[in-house]
Amino acid sequence: MTATGTILGSAVGDALGAPFEFGPEGAFTARFPTPGYGGEMCGGGGWDPGEATDDTQMAVLVGESLLEHDGLELPDIFRRFQRWAAADPKDMGLQTEAVLTSGDPWDLAAAIHYQENQRAAGNGSLMRAATSAVHFAPHGRDATMAAARRIAALTHGDRAAWEGTALFHELVRVALNGGDPLSAIPETLGAVHPDHRARYATVLAPDWHPDQATEFNGAVWPCLGSAVWALRTTESYEDAVRAAIDLGGDTDTVAAVTGGLAGAVYGAGAIPERWTEVLHVPLPGSGGRVLRAAELTDLARRLAGQPDDAMP
Repeated sequence: MTATGTILGSAVGDALGAPFEFGPEGAFTARFPTPGYGGEMCGGGGWDPGEATDDTQMAVLVGESLLEHDGLELPDIFRRFQRWAAADPKDMGLQTEAVLTSGDPWDLAAAIHYQENQRAAGNGSLMRAATSAVHFAPHGRDATMAAARRIAALTHGDRAAWEGTALFHELVRVALNGGDPLSAIPETLGAVHPDHRARYATVLAPDWHPDQATEFNGAVWPCLGSAVWALRTTESYEDAVRAAIDLGGDTDTVAAVTGGLAGAVYGAGAIPERWTEVLHVPLPGSGGRVLRAAELTDLARRLAGQPDDAMP
């Protein structure tokens, strides 16, 4: 149960799921029916083997801002997002792109977009939350959920996205503190905004299945619900991520969210080395930097306030 597991686990899920995005259900298992034999970091769909997408790229930008400013500096995070967006990343959500390229001020851009479009409940703020979840975990439930909402609101004007990101933050916090995030769901729902509590209660219920989703899993509700379902119905990091990808649809993000939760629960040691050894995170707009597992591990340790010689 480690900070490294959360951040590395999310990045691995992202890279593993990316080639299967918008594909059919069961595509991952159909191609790799037997776990443990390698090759799953296959690349495809424009992604190199082991290449993480915008999910992890934006998570790194958030994490590095938190470290540089020793806390939440929202204008800085927004500027980092804008530099990244201007550097032509391979992938970027339409909602996020519209906000970051609008030219509107950092504290108004998402709200203006939502006012004009009335659609902003995508999973784009949830997908990047692993680093901030680790950083704010020591500060308690109220603080970590409040920080999640504020970061989410930079690009998503719909409170549904804020609440989903806040739920993820809190479930990670519980896991990092040695608790069971699944058992914590009922109490955590009590901290969700009343207008959104019932909808999240539905998708986080023990008997919910992703087949019951009323929206595509690119929306925040089924995305988080699917990740919790994958964690609940499996018994290892590897099996949870495989189950998430096999749902099809927005596979990179569902697997990234699943990987963050499962990594927090099972720890970095549960993430297969055959997956981490090829993992890499290009950072458009950052001078050609590419982070690998070692750099992500270091980022996680620093975000968690651990010394360099701490065990992962």
